[in-house]
Amino acid sequence: MAKTTPRKRSSTKTPVFPSKAKNLDRQLSSQLRSWYLQNKRELPWRQSRDPYRIWISEVMLQQTTTQAVIPYYQRFLQRFPTVKSLADASEKDVLAQWAGLGYYSRARNLHKAAKILATTGFPKTAEELLELPGFGPYTSRAVSSLAFGENVGVLDGNVIRILSRVLGKKYEWWQNKDRAHLQTFADELAQHGDSSEINQGMMELGATICTPQSPSCFLCPWNKNCEARARGLQTELPLRKPKTASIYLMWSVEWTMKGQKVAFLKTHDAPFLKKSPLLPGSFQRLNQRPEKFDLKHTITKYEIFMQIKKSPLKSTGLSQPKNLLWLDVSKITEEIPYSLIHKVVQRALDQKS
Repeated sequence: MAKTTPRKRSSTKTPVFPSKAKNLDRQLSSQLRSWYLQNKRELPWRQSRDPYRIWISEVMLQQTTTQAVIPYYQRFLQRFPTVKSLADASEKDVLAQWAGLGYYSRARNLHKAAKILATTGFPKTAEELLELPGFGPYTSRAVSSLAFGENVGVLDGNVIRILSRVLGKKYEWWQNKDRAHLQTFADELAQHGDSSEINQGMMELGATICTPQSPSCFLCPWNKNCEARARGLQTELPLRKPKTASIYLMWSVEWTMKGQKVAFLKTHDAPFLKKSPLLPGSFQRLNQRPEKFDLKHTITKYEIFMQIKKSPLKSTGLSQPKNLLWLDVSKITEEIPYSLIHKVVQRALDQKS
């Protein structure tokens, strides 16, 4: 009987990138680096490799556009020019300098991490940075590569977009498995040349050329290798993450003044701004958006609709005097640096006038 050759088992490992071009990662890195060095924007945080300045910029740039960040970044560093100055500041002062950027947990984590870094100095690897408060996978890799040249790739919204398109893959990037594939490819790109330039190049490409809508493919250094362009999939990639359903809340705000002071609750059971004083009031969860309201504000998954009413000093919401904090109306924005509170205060004062 003739011998049969055992059939080789096919690998179940999903290829990270297409195989149509040999050494694709090396080609893309070289093309990207050349393009970046010729076309990069002059941004204030690109003027040095100081890990502190890079860290501050990367945290600010999360959830905020570059142009919006620049004045905040400059003011923040003027007030806190070093890690030690940030560590020595009060949380109140840090939050005041952060006011307007939103997502205030970022500022609190900056402050917590600064207290550690002021003593230990900056670790030089993403793995070590990841142990610090507020240092997630992206921030850790950004600081270690941009400041210290560690050969690791970053993965933010811009990078997810450009890699999904160049690879032509319909990654469900919010899922761990597909996100890991994208991270692996970003790491591969960072192995060829200066990882700081490669990573900044990827972010720059996504911000200026490979934009969410109407990408300028003819200007892209990757246009000849881009699978999405070849197959006309630019507007379909990356896939959109399924939206989390909004939670609608009606907040009946009680506005109580005594002279020039306004009553706040030191502690409260509202599902937002839990660590901040809050104007008294009651909350009602709604099934749909209301038709009548004075103000609207969104915090993460909450759509908050507000109705403001003047309340007497002895109202139910103010029946616990030990929990009251009376703030001078002219000092509220300084004491409580949240745009939601500022909106309510301004509308209440406008109604009063």
